[in-house]
Amino acid sequence: MLDELNLMNLDVVGIGKIADIYCNQGITKSIKSKSNDMGMEETIKIAKENMYNGLIFLNLVDFDSMYGHRRDPKGYKEALEKFDVQLSTLLNELNDDDLLIITADHGNDPTFEGTDHTREYVPVLVYSKKLTEPKEIDVLKSMADIGVSIVDNFNKDNKKFNFAIGESFLNKII
Repeated sequence: MLDELNLMNLDVVGIGKIADIYCNQGITKSIKSKSNDMGMEETIKIAKENMYNGLIFLNLVDFDSMYGHRRDPKGYKEALEKFDVQLSTLLNELNDDDLLIITADHGNDPTFEGTDHTREYVPVLVYSKKLTEPKEIDVLKSMADIGVSIVDNFNKDNKKFNFAIGESFLNKII
């Protein structure tokens, strides 16, 4: 998906550990962040200054490493509350044609025993100023559906891409 965005001459800004996760493949700019706060501050700054033409891909590291795997429900709750305030700020900075997708790559119940991933379904929240009413997306078949939907969002020329897996959900909500 990141390479397809590059083929469309779009930026792919990775914030947090995104560049490491993808071995810099398809990343046009990498910004390291050491916390959720830092990552959100960078994302808000980029959105506010309209310094991008493409994808801002943010990993909120604290939810995973500090609170989920460490089984710290109180810390998780406090981090979610802080994120909620920052999210409100980010929403106010988005352009009319921006698409925001919030999800996770795995469940991580902070009240469960052990430190491994847990098996909950993870939410996929989608926001755009173009969305005038709430819509429900069926359970996705894979994370690839999100990647294909991101490419679909930017594919103004209806260029054909051959993805091995994944189906865009944008036509169901916009």
